[in-house]
Amino acid sequence: MADTNRPPLTDGAGRTGRTLGSGQLAAMLPDPAEARPAYRHLAQAISTLILDGRVALHVRLPAERELAAALGTSRTTITAVYDLLRESGYAHSRQGSGTWTTLPEGRAPSGITRLLAPEDTAIDLARAAPGLPEQTLLDALAHVTPQVAGHAHTPGYHPYGLPELRAAIAERFTRRGLATVPEQILVTSGAQHALTLVIGLLSGPGDRVMTENPSYPNALEAMRRARVRNVSVPVTDTGWDIEIVESTLRQAVPQLAYLIPDFHNPTGCLMPEGERARVLRAAARAGSWLVIDETLAGLALDVPAPPPFASHAAPGGSGQVITIGSMSKTHWAGLRIGWLRAPARLVTELAGQRVATDIGGPVLDQLLALELLAMGGDPVPSRPEQLRGQRAVLAEALAEHFPQWTWRLPPGGLSLWVDLGEPVASTLAERALDHGVRIESGAFFATDPGIFEHRLRIPYTTPPETLREAVHRMAAAFADGRSPSKATRRPPHWVA
Repeated sequence: MADTNRPPLTDGAGRTGRTLGSGQLAAMLPDPAEARPAYRHLAQAISTLILDGRVALHVRLPAERELAAALGTSRTTITAVYDLLRESGYAHSRQGSGTWTTLPEGRAPSGITRLLAPEDTAIDLARAAPGLPEQTLLDALAHVTPQVAGHAHTPGYHPYGLPELRAAIAERFTRRGLATVPEQILVTSGAQHALTLVIGLLSGPGDRVMTENPSYPNALEAMRRARVRNVSVPVTDTGWDIEIVESTLRQAVPQLAYLIPDFHNPTGCLMPEGERARVLRAAARAGSWLVIDETLAGLALDVPAPPPFASHAAPGGSGQVITIGSMSKTHWAGLRIGWLRAPARLVTELAGQRVATDIGGPVLDQLLALELLAMGGDPVPSRPEQLRGQRAVLAEALAEHFPQWTWRLPPGGLSLWVDLGEPVASTLAERALDHGVRIESGAFFATDPGIFEHRLRIPYTTPPETLREAVHRMAAAFADGRSPSKATRRPPHWVA
């Protein structure tokens, strides 16, 4: 009979935590036989998982014997792994309570550090987000200043978003071909906030969620933290296999399906109209909610801007489609304004959930967003031409320095999805940092560890001369056979 009076295990600081299963951890670790010494290889992998947020802080690691059995290695090896983790500050132990995850003093999880500006002078190719012209921002701020003063006598709380901004976003959907009223709009703090609210309301731990593979890393991380079960469908250089999408919806019956059909991040693919209608029908039959990420829909370069995904539904067939978007890629990520379009009843439920997180967005930011949207939806009329030019410069530079690499020019979006021909992306990324370029391996866009190591996502959001210099430095890094210096080895930085 269990001892019900036995106190729960704690981590030595009074925190009661959960134990990480040996099978769960083993599935995320490399084969110990692949590198020597194995204990250092495994300790580095576990510390990276901790920094990357995939192994939570203050959880109890599996017992040494259990993890050794799960990995097919000796207990002596796992003892050495845990000793090294304790020495480097990624674990601590207390007699009788096991070994617990922690962080070295002064370190922060990479979910934070990935979003910080580089501390050095490296060219940043990890974040695909254009800037906003200074004068455009100054002019917009000058125009909205009197309006801010007009709101000063109010409490300033708007859980649904400013009414006038909701109306402007609704009118934008209507103009693009999907009739929408303000009651169907919730203004959020970016598209990531919108997605997190939807996942929190419509799914729970263990629920199936269909995602593309590869996909946007921040979205995948939100799903991991929600502890949903990921069911992935592939997106290749030529796009989606809709029969696989249909069969996955039919067989897995996911609670949610998250798709980026417009200039997909990272592949750049655009889903054809006929395929969109098939996905809508398949999701309706399965009873699954479709979550459509339109963050990049406004960045068409070689084709007309696509209409909203939900506009392809049969009459009355868009009741379980949630469309999310933001101004981060088309305007400026620093604005932190996003939105979702959903049935009015669901918007009310989501607004109730958002009150528990941030009550409502800043009035100033929303007024500024309203002003920028009033400029015709794009505050930089020359931006498509600018991006086309930068895309051409990047492709030319890559062809010159890396003739063995291949890619397809995307019809829109902000980056190239480059095939290196061999699984060296992580090694190249670390070497590139020694040469002053920050870039991330394609593995960060994968739904499962260990894949897309032959890929790089390379944004063309920086000026032409910067892109040429970045590729030149990457070529030097590729030719450099030395191991990256200890000063530049770091856990992965969050991509955007």
